[in-house]
Amino acid sequence: MDYTLTLLISFLISVLLTPVFRKIALVFNILDYPVSDIKTHKIATPYLGGLAIAFSFFLTLFLVRLTTHFPTGTLRSLRGIIFGSIIILLLGLIDDFKYKGIHYTTKFIGEVVAAIILVQYGIKVNFITPEWFALLVTFLWIIGITNALNLIDVMDGLSSGIGIISSLGLFLISRFIEEEIYVGYASISLAGACLGFLPYNLSNRYKIFMGDTGALFLGFVLSALTLGGRYSVNNQLGVLSPLYILFVPIYETILISMLRLKRGQSPFIGSKDHFSLRLLTIGFGKSKVLIISYIISSLICCAGLIIVLSKTIAIPVILTCLLTLFIIIATRYLTKVEIQ
Repeated sequence: MDYTLTLLISFLISVLLTPVFRKIALVFNILDYPVSDIKTHKIATPYLGGLAIAFSFFLTLFLVRLTTHFPTGTLRSLRGIIFGSIIILLLGLIDDFKYKGIHYTTKFIGEVVAAIILVQYGIKVNFITPEWFALLVTFLWIIGITNALNLIDVMDGLSSGIGIISSLGLFLISRFIEEEIYVGYASISLAGACLGFLPYNLSNRYKIFMGDTGALFLGFVLSALTLGGRYSVNNQLGVLSPLYILFVPIYETILISMLRLKRGQSPFIGSKDHFSLRLLTIGFGKSKVLIISYIISSLICCAGLIIVLSKTIAIPVILTCLLTLFIIIATRYLTKVEIQ
């Protein structure tokens, strides 16, 4: 099966499954109630969009496996991603089902277990020594990105849209580097699954949320897939490419943590410090916030591709300096916004 067909099948499965899971959520009263000030929606909204994304991802990869020949042993790591993501899905479901969610320490324990599964299947940072430090970075990356996609999921279309862009960015980059054979199929399947969910998430009449189930799943799979490539084939700074691919959720995590710690608040306790909510406060409409986020993410993903392809270290250095300057300017601008 080629990649275009894989994307189309994943998209169609997601388009078909999302309303099914929405109906299930309504029947069994699996809803997101606006019970805190952090919630931006006004009425109870069905969850389980995350299950539609996950099932579309799994079913597409199953069809790919049935119709495509792979050399023996090349899909072992993909099994690790599937097993680990099932743990994450269960964790997210419990959080979505439980009134006001589960404690962050419980989430952390579940994420550590899922990360251990990835490592056992050979998915880890391979360019750092000694081994113990590489494992530490691996765990920080997996758990950090898993939660980062969940952090940006405070506005309809944001987490799924960024997930689409990041997945496609990873897919494009994987075409130019030495990567595990499963990365291309998995990333394009994930993009299609999110793309099929997105119209419902943005709809007023058929709205559904991905919930922690979907956001944690999305972050976990992306964190794992970025560890399946060798980015430094052309230059040593190519290893920065995953940071570019996942720039928006990474920036969100750092910004929120910084602001909460500055107030003497735990970074794990919810607040309205999200960049998207700050842009709303300034006066940008939700559509404009999404467009801005999509454009920034797309441009920086393109920069990540350029870094990987560059034969000289000069271009990655220049791009990283420009990105750093953008971060400084954006942060100074956003932190001046008063959040009620």
